[in-house]
Amino acid sequence: MKNTMLGVIDATSYYDSLEDLLLHRSLAALPIAGRYRLIDFVLSNMVNSDIGSVAIFPKFQYRSLMDHLGSGKNWDLNRKRDGLFFFPAPGLEANEEGVGSFNHFAHHMDYFRRSTQEYALISNCFTLCNIDYQPVLERHIRIGCDITEMRHNGSSLDMYLVKTSTLIDLVENRRESGYTCMQDVVDDMDSGFKVCGYEHAGFVQTIDSIEEYYDASMKLMNLSYWKELFKKDMPIYTKVKDEPPTRYTSAASVKNSIIANGCFIEGSVKNSTMFRAVKVGKDTTISNSIIMQKSQIGDNCVLENVILDKDVRIEDGVKLIGEANNPIVIRKGMIQGALMNS
Repeated sequence: MKNTMLGVIDATSYYDSLEDLLLHRSLAALPIAGRYRLIDFVLSNMVNSDIGSVAIFPKFQYRSLMDHLGSGKNWDLNRKRDGLFFFPAPGLEANEEGVGSFNHFAHHMDYFRRSTQEYALISNCFTLCNIDYQPVLERHIRIGCDITEMRHNGSSLDMYLVKTSTLIDLVENRRESGYTCMQDVVDDMDSGFKVCGYEHAGFVQTIDSIEEYYDASMKLMNLSYWKELFKKDMPIYTKVKDEPPTRYTSAASVKNSIIANGCFIEGSVKNSTMFRAVKVGKDTTISNSIIMQKSQIGDNCVLENVILDKDVRIEDGVKLIGEANNPIVIRKGMIQGALMNS
Protein backbone atom coordinates (compact mmCIF):
# COMPACT_ATOMS: atom_id res chain seq x y z
CA MET A 1 0.00 0.00 0.00
CA LYS A 2 2.76 2.36 -0.98
CA ASN A 3 1.93 6.06 -1.29
CA THR A 4 -1.62 5.66 -0.01
CA MET A 5 -1.13 7.98 2.99
CA LEU A 6 -0.71 11.73 3.16
CA GLY A 7 1.48 13.04 6.01
CA VAL A 8 0.25 16.05 7.99
CA ILE A 9 2.48 17.43 10.78
CA ASP A 10 1.15 20.05 13.16
CA ALA A 11 4.16 22.24 14.07
CA THR A 12 2.17 24.97 15.84
CA SER A 13 2.45 23.64 19.40
CA TYR A 14 3.98 25.86 22.06
CA TYR A 15 4.44 25.30 25.79
CA ASP A 16 5.24 28.11 28.23
CA SER A 17 7.36 25.72 30.30
CA LEU A 18 9.77 25.45 27.33
CA GLU A 19 9.98 29.21 26.79
CA ASP A 20 13.74 29.43 27.48
CA LEU A 21 14.43 27.03 24.60
CA LEU A 22 11.76 28.36 22.21
CA LEU A 23 12.70 32.04 22.02
CA HIS A 24 14.39 31.60 18.64
CA ARG A 25 12.85 28.38 17.31
CA SER A 26 9.63 26.40 17.14
CA LEU A 27 9.11 23.30 19.25
CA ALA A 28 9.47 21.17 16.10
CA ALA A 29 13.03 22.49 15.67
CA LEU A 30 14.16 21.84 19.24
CA PRO A 31 17.55 20.04 19.13
CA ILE A 32 17.86 16.65 20.83
CA ALA A 33 20.18 13.61 20.92
CA GLY A 34 23.28 15.42 19.66
CA ARG A 35 22.37 16.05 16.04
CA TYR A 36 18.58 15.77 15.62
CA ARG A 37 15.51 18.02 15.89
CA LEU A 38 12.19 16.86 17.32
CA ILE A 39 10.47 16.93 13.94
CA ASP A 40 13.04 14.47 12.55
CA PHE A 41 11.36 11.59 14.37
CA VAL A 42 7.78 11.88 13.10
CA LEU A 43 9.00 12.95 9.65
CA SER A 44 11.35 9.96 9.40
CA ASN A 45 8.57 7.66 10.61
CA MET A 46 6.39 8.90 7.77
CA VAL A 47 9.10 8.47 5.14
CA ASN A 48 9.94 4.99 6.46
CA SER A 49 6.22 4.15 6.15
CA ASP A 50 6.21 4.98 2.41
CA ILE A 51 4.57 8.38 2.82
CA GLY A 52 5.86 10.52 -0.04
CA SER A 53 3.84 13.69 0.49
CA VAL A 54 4.16 15.56 3.80
CA ALA A 55 2.58 18.88 4.73
CA ILE A 56 3.99 20.81 7.67
CA PHE A 57 1.79 23.41 9.36
CA PRO A 58 4.00 25.78 11.42
CA LYS A 59 3.07 28.96 13.25
CA PHE A 60 5.70 30.54 15.51
CA GLN A 61 9.44 31.09 14.96
CA TYR A 62 9.61 28.68 12.04
CA ARG A 63 12.64 30.13 10.22
CA SER A 64 14.93 27.67 12.04
CA LEU A 65 12.58 24.81 11.13
CA MET A 66 12.55 25.73 7.44
CA ASP A 67 16.34 26.09 7.45
CA HIS A 68 16.66 22.62 8.99
CA LEU A 69 14.29 20.87 6.57
CA GLY A 70 15.14 22.83 3.43
CA SER A 71 13.78 21.11 0.33
CA GLY A 72 13.40 17.82 2.20
CA LYS A 73 16.40 16.28 0.43
CA ASN A 74 17.70 14.49 3.53
CA TRP A 75 14.34 12.72 3.83
CA ASP A 76 14.06 12.01 0.08
CA LEU A 77 11.18 14.45 -0.18
CA ASN A 78 12.64 16.82 -2.80
CA ARG A 79 10.42 15.50 -5.57
CA LYS A 80 8.74 16.85 -8.68
CA ARG A 81 5.48 15.21 -7.58
CA ASP A 82 4.39 15.29 -3.95
CA GLY A 83 7.31 15.86 -1.52
CA LEU A 84 7.55 18.38 1.32
CA PHE A 85 5.18 21.35 1.75
CA PHE A 86 5.05 24.24 4.25
CA PHE A 87 1.75 25.90 5.11
CA PRO A 88 2.31 28.60 7.78
CA ALA A 89 -0.63 29.92 9.77
CA PRO A 90 -2.00 32.99 7.95
CA GLY A 91 -2.31 35.03 11.15
CA LEU A 92 -1.71 34.99 14.87
CA GLU A 93 -5.17 33.79 15.76
CA ALA A 94 -5.72 32.50 19.29
CA ASN A 95 -4.30 29.09 20.13
CA GLU A 96 -6.69 26.19 19.85
CA GLU A 97 -6.53 23.08 21.93
CA GLY A 98 -5.59 19.86 20.21
CA VAL A 99 -3.29 18.84 17.39
CA GLY A 100 -4.29 19.74 13.84
CA SER A 101 -6.40 22.89 13.87
CA PHE A 102 -9.24 22.57 11.36
CA ASN A 103 -9.18 26.38 11.03
CA HIS A 104 -5.54 26.20 10.00
CA PHE A 105 -6.22 23.39 7.52
CA ALA A 106 -9.12 25.39 6.08
CA HIS A 107 -6.71 28.01 4.70
CA HIS A 108 -4.96 25.35 2.62
CA MET A 109 -7.79 23.13 1.38
CA ASP A 110 -6.41 23.01 -2.16
CA TYR A 111 -3.57 20.84 -0.89
CA PHE A 112 -5.98 18.25 0.51
CA ARG A 113 -8.33 18.34 -2.48
CA ARG A 114 -5.50 17.87 -4.99
CA SER A 115 -3.90 15.02 -3.06
CA THR A 116 -4.19 11.59 -4.64
CA GLN A 117 -3.60 9.71 -1.36
CA GLU A 118 -6.74 8.08 0.02
CA TYR A 119 -5.73 8.42 3.68
CA ALA A 120 -4.26 11.20 5.82
CA LEU A 121 -2.03 10.70 8.84
CA ILE A 122 -2.14 13.68 11.21
CA SER A 123 0.57 13.96 13.85
CA ASN A 124 2.09 16.31 16.38
CA CYS A 125 5.76 17.32 16.09
CA PHE A 126 6.97 16.76 19.65
CA THR A 127 6.76 13.01 20.34
CA LEU A 128 9.89 10.87 20.35
CA CYS A 129 9.04 7.44 18.98
CA ASN A 130 9.83 5.09 16.13
CA ILE A 131 6.63 3.72 14.64
CA ASP A 132 5.73 2.07 11.34
CA TYR A 133 2.40 3.50 10.16
CA GLN A 134 1.77 0.76 7.58
CA PRO A 135 0.46 -1.78 10.15
CA VAL A 136 -1.76 1.01 11.48
CA LEU A 137 -3.22 1.53 8.01
CA GLU A 138 -3.68 -2.21 7.43
CA ARG A 139 -5.58 -2.63 10.69
CA HIS A 140 -7.60 0.53 10.03
CA ILE A 141 -8.81 -0.90 6.72
CA ARG A 142 -9.25 -4.48 7.95
CA ILE A 143 -11.65 -3.66 10.78
CA GLY A 144 -13.40 -0.81 8.97
CA CYS A 145 -12.41 2.18 11.12
CA ASP A 146 -13.34 5.76 10.29
CA ILE A 147 -10.64 7.17 12.58
CA THR A 148 -7.70 5.41 14.22
CA GLU A 149 -6.10 7.09 17.21
CA MET A 150 -2.58 5.90 18.04
CA ARG A 151 -1.96 5.39 21.74
CA HIS A 152 0.74 4.39 24.19
CA ASN A 153 -0.24 2.76 27.47
CA GLY A 154 -3.80 3.87 26.78
CA SER A 155 -2.91 7.57 26.34
CA SER A 156 -3.32 9.37 23.04
CA LEU A 157 -0.17 10.04 20.99
CA ASP A 158 -1.97 12.87 19.16
CA MET A 159 -1.60 10.86 15.95
CA TYR A 160 -4.67 10.08 13.85
CA LEU A 161 -5.38 8.15 10.67
CA VAL A 162 -8.45 9.10 8.65
CA LYS A 163 -9.63 9.08 5.05
CA THR A 164 -8.59 12.27 3.28
CA SER A 165 -12.17 12.77 2.11
CA THR A 166 -13.41 12.47 5.70
CA LEU A 167 -10.83 15.02 6.86
CA ILE A 168 -11.98 17.43 4.15
CA ASP A 169 -15.59 17.03 5.28
CA LEU A 170 -14.63 17.60 8.93
CA VAL A 171 -12.77 20.80 8.04
CA GLU A 172 -15.50 22.15 5.78
CA ASN A 173 -18.26 21.41 8.32
CA ARG A 174 -16.32 22.49 11.43
CA ARG A 175 -18.59 25.43 12.22
CA GLU A 176 -21.75 23.32 12.14
CA SER A 177 -20.23 20.42 14.09
CA GLY A 178 -18.23 22.52 16.56
CA TYR A 179 -15.16 20.31 16.06
CA THR A 180 -11.87 22.23 16.08
CA CYS A 181 -9.46 19.27 15.68
CA MET A 182 -9.33 15.47 15.49
CA GLN A 183 -9.33 15.06 19.27
CA ASP A 184 -12.72 16.75 19.45
CA VAL A 185 -14.11 14.15 17.06
CA VAL A 186 -12.52 11.24 18.93
CA ASP A 187 -13.83 12.48 22.28
CA ASP A 188 -17.41 12.85 21.04
CA MET A 189 -19.20 9.55 21.72
CA ASP A 190 -22.05 10.70 19.47
CA SER A 191 -19.93 11.69 16.48
CA GLY A 192 -21.20 8.77 14.42
CA PHE A 193 -17.67 7.74 13.47
CA LYS A 194 -16.14 4.37 14.26
CA VAL A 195 -13.07 5.32 16.29
CA CYS A 196 -10.40 2.66 16.83
CA GLY A 197 -7.32 2.68 19.02
CA TYR A 198 -3.91 1.41 17.96
CA GLU A 199 -1.51 0.65 20.81
CA HIS A 200 2.16 1.36 20.17
CA ALA A 201 4.38 -0.63 22.51
CA GLY A 202 7.80 0.92 21.82
CA PHE A 203 9.65 3.81 23.43
CA VAL A 204 7.62 7.02 23.61
CA GLN A 205 8.38 10.38 25.21
CA THR A 206 6.33 13.53 24.76
CA ILE A 207 8.39 16.72 24.99
CA ASP A 208 6.10 19.36 26.48
CA SER A 209 8.25 20.74 29.33
CA ILE A 210 11.87 21.33 30.31
CA GLU A 211 11.61 18.38 32.68
CA GLU A 212 10.40 16.02 29.91
CA TYR A 213 13.09 17.28 27.53
CA TYR A 214 15.80 16.74 30.14
CA ASP A 215 14.41 13.34 31.12
CA ALA A 216 14.29 12.15 27.50
CA SER A 217 17.86 13.32 26.91
CA MET A 218 19.07 11.43 29.98
CA LYS A 219 17.16 8.28 28.96
CA LEU A 220 18.94 8.24 25.61
CA MET A 221 22.22 7.60 27.48
CA ASN A 222 20.71 4.17 28.17
CA LEU A 223 21.54 1.86 25.27
CA SER A 224 18.24 -0.04 25.52
CA TYR A 225 16.22 3.18 25.04
CA TRP A 226 18.54 4.28 22.23
CA LYS A 227 18.04 1.03 20.34
CA GLU A 228 14.24 1.33 20.65
CA LEU A 229 14.33 4.78 19.10
CA PHE A 230 17.13 4.39 16.55
CA LYS A 231 16.43 1.19 14.63
CA LYS A 232 18.56 -0.02 11.74
CA ASP A 233 15.55 -0.87 9.58
CA MET A 234 13.70 2.36 10.52
CA PRO A 235 16.43 5.03 10.53
CA ILE A 236 15.93 8.56 11.82
CA TYR A 237 17.08 11.07 9.22
CA THR A 238 18.29 14.59 9.86
CA LYS A 239 20.05 17.47 8.12
CA VAL A 240 23.58 16.45 7.17
CA LYS A 241 26.36 18.84 8.17
CA ASP A 242 30.02 18.39 7.38
CA GLU A 243 32.15 18.72 10.51
CA PRO A 244 35.56 17.26 11.36
CA PRO A 245 35.74 14.43 13.89
CA THR A 246 35.70 15.37 17.55
CA ARG A 247 39.15 15.93 19.02
CA TYR A 248 40.02 14.59 22.48
CA THR A 249 43.22 15.64 24.26
CA SER A 250 45.22 13.24 26.43
CA ALA A 251 43.61 14.75 29.55
CA ALA A 252 40.04 14.30 28.27
CA SER A 253 37.66 11.80 29.87
CA VAL A 254 34.29 10.89 28.37
CA LYS A 255 31.90 8.34 29.88
CA ASN A 256 28.40 7.30 28.82
CA SER A 257 27.77 10.38 26.70
CA ILE A 258 26.53 11.37 23.25
CA ILE A 259 29.21 13.38 21.46
CA ALA A 260 28.50 14.90 18.05
CA ASN A 261 31.21 15.68 15.53
CA GLY A 262 33.31 18.85 15.49
CA CYS A 263 33.79 19.08 19.26
CA PHE A 264 37.06 19.77 21.12
CA ILE A 265 37.21 18.21 24.57
CA GLU A 266 39.98 18.76 27.10
CA GLY A 267 38.01 18.14 30.30
CA SER A 268 35.72 15.46 31.75
CA VAL A 269 32.26 14.66 30.35
CA LYS A 270 29.89 12.13 31.95
CA ASN A 271 26.23 11.23 31.22
CA SER A 272 25.88 14.23 28.93
CA THR A 273 25.02 15.22 25.36
CA MET A 274 27.40 17.40 23.34
CA PHE A 275 26.05 18.82 20.09
CA ARG A 276 28.25 19.81 17.16
CA ALA A 277 31.30 22.07 17.60
CA VAL A 278 31.17 22.30 21.40
CA LYS A 279 34.41 23.19 23.22
CA VAL A 280 35.13 21.89 26.73
CA GLY A 281 38.13 23.47 28.47
CA LYS A 282 40.88 22.05 30.66
CA ASP A 283 40.04 20.68 34.12
CA THR A 284 36.35 21.25 33.45
CA THR A 285 33.82 18.68 34.66
CA ILE A 286 30.43 18.28 32.96
CA SER A 287 27.86 15.72 34.13
CA ASN A 288 24.18 15.04 33.46
CA SER A 289 23.99 18.01 31.11
CA ILE A 290 22.94 19.00 27.58
CA ILE A 291 25.31 21.30 25.69
CA MET A 292 23.97 22.56 22.37
CA GLN A 293 25.80 23.51 19.20
CA LYS A 294 28.86 25.78 19.26
CA SER A 295 28.72 26.44 23.00
CA GLN A 296 32.08 27.16 24.62
CA ILE A 297 32.92 26.08 28.18
CA GLY A 298 36.11 27.52 29.69
CA ASP A 299 38.70 26.00 31.98
CA ASN A 300 38.14 24.88 35.58
CA CYS A 301 34.33 24.86 35.31
CA VAL A 302 31.81 22.55 36.96
CA LEU A 303 28.46 21.95 35.20
CA GLU A 304 25.92 19.51 36.59
CA ASN A 305 22.25 19.16 35.59
CA VAL A 306 22.57 22.04 33.13
CA ILE A 307 21.08 22.79 29.68
CA LEU A 308 23.06 25.23 27.54
CA ASP A 309 21.34 26.45 24.39
CA LYS A 310 23.31 27.22 21.22
CA ASP A 311 26.26 29.64 21.21
CA VAL A 312 26.44 29.96 25.00
CA ARG A 313 29.81 30.92 26.48
CA ILE A 314 30.82 29.83 29.96
CA GLU A 315 33.92 31.65 31.15
CA ASP A 316 36.72 30.14 33.24
CA GLY A 317 35.97 29.04 36.80
CA VAL A 318 32.17 29.01 36.57
CA LYS A 319 30.21 26.54 38.72
CA LEU A 320 26.62 25.73 37.73
CA ILE A 321 24.84 22.98 39.63
CA GLY A 322 21.14 22.33 39.06
CA GLU A 323 18.86 19.51 40.11
CA ALA A 324 17.69 16.54 38.07
CA ASN A 325 14.06 17.67 38.41
CA ASN A 326 14.95 21.33 37.92
CA PRO A 327 17.96 21.74 35.59
CA ILE A 328 19.56 25.13 35.06
CA VAL A 329 18.79 26.50 31.57
CA ILE A 330 21.03 29.09 29.92
CA ARG A 331 19.42 30.78 26.93
CA LYS A 332 20.91 30.96 23.45
CA GLY A 333 23.93 33.26 23.05
CA MET A 334 24.26 34.12 26.75
CA ILE A 335 27.60 34.61 28.50
CA GLN A 336 28.03 33.21 32.00
CA GLY A 337 31.09 34.52 33.84
CA ALA A 338 32.65 33.77 37.20
CA LEU A 339 32.03 37.33 38.39
CA MET A 340 28.30 36.90 37.70
CA ASN A 341 28.18 33.99 40.13
CA SER A 342 29.97 35.76 43.00
